[in-house]
Amino acid sequence: MDIELTYRKGLLRDIGGVPVTYGKREWLDSTPRALGPWPLEYQRFSSTLRAVGSVAITYRRWSGRPVTVGQWSCEHGRFGGSLRRIGPYELRYDQFGSRVRAVGPLEIFYDRLGSRPIRLRLDGEGESLSDDLLLALFLVLFWQKQNQDAAAQARR
Repeated sequence: MDIELTYRKGLLRDIGGVPVTYGKREWLDSTPRALGPWPLEYQRFSSTLRAVGSVAITYRRWSGRPVTVGQWSCEHGRFGGSLRRIGPYELRYDQFGSRVRAVGPLEIFYDRLGSRPIRLRLDGEGESLSDDLLLALFLVLFWQKQNQDAAAQARR
């Protein structure tokens, strides 16, 4: 099954029929505010995501590395490396380790420049993503985008 990711004005708007919504002033603040029916909650005065719906996210103290997502634990590479697993879903990266190529059974395809994911492939599954897989995918893409934005800001 192929699943499309839709963008408008440079922002991710839809993951396989599940809308990603933004605040009224999205041109000033490109931070997502909801994933489908789940509101996204952030730490006060920060872009640190604290909850998706009723699923709380905890981070390692003094860093942006997620430790838990609800009941799931998160595993990272050695020496504070990249996220390797979120709950039951193992992450696979490209050969340079910069882009996530798969979240569990979900394969991610990028645009020609390789900068943003545009399509997903899920072999042998139903007609839509399970809520768990959608949550894991969204978080992985969200954190990857934050890392890319931070790297771009540091280069300026």
